[in-house]
Amino acid sequence: MSRQYALRLMDTHAGGDVSRIVTGGVPELPGDTVRAQMVYLRDEADDLRRLLLEEPYGIPEMSVDLLVPPSDPRAVAGYIIMEVMGYPIYSGSNTICTATAVLESGIVEKVEGIQHFTLEAPAGLVEIEARVKDGVVEAITCQGLPSYIDTYDARIDVPGIGEITYHVAYSGGFYALVDATELGFELVAPEERRLADAAHTIVEAIRADRVFSHYSLGDVGPLPFLHFMGPVDNPARGFYRSRSATYVHPGVICRSTTGTGTSARLALMNHRGEIEPGDRLETVSLRNTRFVGEFVARDNAEGQDVVRNTITGRAHVIAESEIIANADDPMIQHLTLNHVVETRG
Repeated sequence: MSRQYALRLMDTHAGGDVSRIVTGGVPELPGDTVRAQMVYLRDEADDLRRLLLEEPYGIPEMSVDLLVPPSDPRAVAGYIIMEVMGYPIYSGSNTICTATAVLESGIVEKVEGIQHFTLEAPAGLVEIEARVKDGVVEAITCQGLPSYIDTYDARIDVPGIGEITYHVAYSGGFYALVDATELGFELVAPEERRLADAAHTIVEAIRADRVFSHYSLGDVGPLPFLHFMGPVDNPARGFYRSRSATYVHPGVICRSTTGTGTSARLALMNHRGEIEPGDRLETVSLRNTRFVGEFVARDNAEGQDVVRNTITGRAHVIAESEIIANADDPMIQHLTLNHVVETRG
């Protein structure tokens, strides 16, 4: 009988983006912080990410969040984010999903009304506010990372598209921000394939032209994200709304507008003087799902002007399961799992 590996999962989605929460089956990882454990997975055990995001167990459009013990006693749980592009140190939609799973699995007891707790991402501690009504987690508000504009009004010639204007923000990853209308997009569902193709070409062109460095983290890898921006409406004082779409390189248009995409847009609106602290932006996806970002404050971090923000959204639990990986399965024989996934039985 071939060796079998088992993983316990809670599948969730926020705004249509599926986040697969790994609740059991992975032994304790090397590393004295969540960030160090992420680096270990990235550099030494990436086959776990590939198992859960590739056929036959997953698809690249999904994300994976591995629950791990926190290194900071103030946190109730740690989590490591895995996506098609690799290992982002932070994600709003993944945080919303992980916080919901922590409540639904009983790691944190649900309390009617508003409750607060802390998670530990590879980026550090994340404060969570959960709203529970009749035992249902109706909304999660989480801190976005300090966001800022790295590049404003840059121009580049993109093969097959022509010269475009773009901006670059950091909000947990570097984002190219482009005006969807200037590229002929209305940001509706039938455009999804064309949006992915255009974004792929733009990101490849920017990657070939430039690299970006974070003010404290330094080199965080090549540009991984692009955010298409629709026109902004102002339906109420201090409240703005815009159709949006986030692309993850290579090839994925997110179902939601994403938390970090929304944070990047807040940073740009602040840079342009279009919003003030206390204002909110609702981003609307191709599928009409929504996140709300709030511009909390302007701040300075290590000499860099940044935007403090929060992201609010809702996650739904869509499945709880145990998956079994067979070592002799030809679909996964190229993966090495014995040092990072527990053996079944």
